Amino acid sequence: MRVGEKVKGEINGGVGKVTDDPAQEAKGDAQQAGGEATKELGDTKEDLKDAAADKDSPAAPAPPPLRCSSRSR
Repeated sequence: MRVGEKVKGEINGGVGKVTDDPAQEAKGDAQQAGGEATKELGDTKEDLKDAAADKDSPAAPAPPPLRCSSRSR
């Protein structure tokens, strides 16, 4: 996860606001969005790895079959 990119974006955005530089603010916003998107992608990859690992693990054994009584009616 690239939290550093998000932090850089916050800093650049803040500098842009203080210096009244719209281009710097936009750069900061883009960096924050990029950092968040990268984080989400990493989280999704982890979720997929976990799901694949769960799928590969042995399932619980099936319960024994039900037996019907052989009583005559």
